[in-house]
Amino acid sequence: MHSSVQLPAQALLLVDAPAQLLPARELMAFTLASHIILVPMGVALPLITLIMHYRGLRGNDAVALLLARRWSAVMAVQFAVGVVTGTVLSFEFGLLWPGLMGRWGDVFGIGFGVEAWAFFLEAILIAIYLYGWRRLKPRTHFLLGLPLPATALLGAFGIIAANSWMNTPQGFTLDSEGKPVDVDIWKAIFTPMFGPQYWHFVVAMFVTAGYVVAGVYAVGWLRGRRDRYHRLGFTVPFTVAAVFTPVQFVLGDSIARSVFHKQPVKFAAMEIVWKTDTHVPEYIFGRLHPDGTVSGGIKIPQLDSMLAGFKPSTKVTGLTSVPAADRPNATQATIAHWAFDIMVVLGSLLLLLALWYAWVRFRRRKEPEPRRLPQSRWFWRSAACAGVASVVAVECGWITTEVGRQPWIVYGNMRVAEAVTATRSTTLWIMFGLVVVVYVFIFGSFLALLLKMRTRWRLDDAAGGVGQPAGGPETDLPYGPRHGLQEAAPPESATRKGGPS
Repeated sequence: MHSSVQLPAQALLLVDAPAQLLPARELMAFTLASHIILVPMGVALPLITLIMHYRGLRGNDAVALLLARRWSAVMAVQFAVGVVTGTVLSFEFGLLWPGLMGRWGDVFGIGFGVEAWAFFLEAILIAIYLYGWRRLKPRTHFLLGLPLPATALLGAFGIIAANSWMNTPQGFTLDSEGKPVDVDIWKAIFTPMFGPQYWHFVVAMFVTAGYVVAGVYAVGWLRGRRDRYHRLGFTVPFTVAAVFTPVQFVLGDSIARSVFHKQPVKFAAMEIVWKTDTHVPEYIFGRLHPDGTVSGGIKIPQLDSMLAGFKPSTKVTGLTSVPAADRPNATQATIAHWAFDIMVVLGSLLLLLALWYAWVRFRRRKEPEPRRLPQSRWFWRSAACAGVASVVAVECGWITTEVGRQPWIVYGNMRVAEAVTATRSTTLWIMFGLVVVVYVFIFGSFLALLLKMRTRWRLDDAAGGVGQPAGGPETDLPYGPRHGLQEAAPPESATRKGGPS
């Protein structure tokens, strides 16, 4: 069914692939790329918010409590938008890839079930947490929020379990008709790639969410907003991201080595290795051609073998080790390679930024709080860009994972072309256009709502502000009687009593 003839560089599909494969892929890629923008905030913002909440309770810090309360509102809005985009993705699995779900759903579908349960539980907990401001005792409210990060991680567990199974499928046997039987759920969940993928993904979410939130306050700092509200709003999420960044760098190296051992053809695509050999050079960027030659990029002799096995004599499997129909074509390999390299470059820059921050904090640890932060405007410019850079890195990570697996949707067992729907390509293109329009509206509304919330908070702060008479409901202390925020600790009676006066 599949031709072994190499395609021109601009082609992404085999010449005999179904016409509906391209629009189905484009639709799935667009919705996934859109949804993943929201995922870091959904997974990591609850923990960052609770860290700020705990800081506020521990030190009777009204500014920290105000930040936690406002972040919880953003968390709820983001979750609502994520519900829509996530639901669309769930439907697309069945509508666009009936061959996958029809044959293999009983094997790996448990992951989607876990994610669904986590989603409902997280929705309930977010509602309780939002309701608890002003209505519950401080300690009770905080304790009710503690399960939120765990439910977010549980949702990630389900999705990564499904995806890692598609990369390294196991936990079943095939009958005479090629259908999976004797399913072992535990083996289907805990596949060889599950651990490396899960921890790499989770830490990436904390890094990304930390830099995104901190970037908002870094922009404020560059615009002259140097009060404690902005300092604290920057310091807590940026510290979380800075702590996890070197961890992510190590995990990234680990998962690349896991791909080298468990998915050697994908590794060959990521590193554009054409023939199996030792002393394989590393190409930083560059383009693979159908004849196996590489143009452009920076060639570093023997480095790929050294990175894979710590010595130049390490043998690296090449793309030609399998038939052309069983591997990514030259264009797909180049896409995976560029995505991988961009992710590594951005991760390295973020690591340097985290080290810069840690060095300044260490050197100035005995100075007053405002002086502990870096003073260079280049640092703050970099911090303002770090959120966007980390989101791009996450997108590149998923491109590497999905494009590098081509042409398989279930590695070694089912090709993407075999799983695609029979719906006419014209219908799929129309669906794609409609989804784009709807998503532009959804994300535009999301952005407009966030900007409206920011404007309202700024007006309240300007009218009252920290240490001033209350200018509006958003500047009130989240617990106890309504009065203006103070830099010092609020009255003990205010923190002891729950609910509004």
